[in-house]
Amino acid sequence: MKASVVIIEDIKEMSDLIQLYLKREGMETTVFDNAEDALEYLKGNTPELILLDINLPGMDGFEFLNIYHKQSDCPVLIVSARDSDEDIIMALGYGADEFVTKPFSPKVLMARIRALLRRKQSGSSGSANNNIQFGPYTLNTESCLLKKGDERIHLSAKEFDILLYLINTKGKTSTPEEIYRKVWGSEFGDLTAVAVYVQRLRKKLEADPAAPHFIETVHGMGYRFVPDEEVTK
Repeated sequence: MKASVVIIEDIKEMSDLIQLYLKREGMETTVFDNAEDALEYLKGNTPELILLDINLPGMDGFEFLNIYHKQSDCPVLIVSARDSDEDIIMALGYGADEFVTKPFSPKVLMARIRALLRRKQSGSSGSANNNIQFGPYTLNTESCLLKKGDERIHLSAKEFDILLYLINTKGKTSTPEEIYRKVWGSEFGDLTAVAVYVQRLRKKLEADPAAPHFIETVHGMGYRFVPDEEVTK
């Protein structure tokens, strides 16, 4: 799979290892040992994927995410030794698409990278036949794009997958366990990630995220997508 990947990692042995795996897959890599230099480079360059450590000299990974996702929708995969729930939730909240903890399995890391790149590379086009309309929004299932009129609304890979899953359940309530199993493809994991992504979706979709119209909380059960005909105008 050909792709350009930026690696932001201050431990050379680690960046060299990741670079080796990526080059075996035919990917081009650019490596930085600090976030400041990476941000400067990214002003004039657009990679397909960014691999980001959290613990960096100077600006840390959270600060980088907060700045970079205001100017680009390039997917970001966190590769970090910090594996607390708080760190993972914070990274997702700042816009990271995936989180892989160190030490990692090379096979798992490459699988996550390939999945994000497939989503990125399939997102450049889409036909009207794949459009889902709800409220003022159009979701194209081929290009993975969400638009409000002519305005594009950035969705991360997980945000897109959760939104599409909820839409496809046709108004039925889905538990966090069901959403996690479907979107993450695993029976086990941190279910708080589901709530984090739902909150991120609400901020992008809802006029008032505290009183959502499209993604409703069914207390004690989970979440449901409210079809257009049920939305109060």
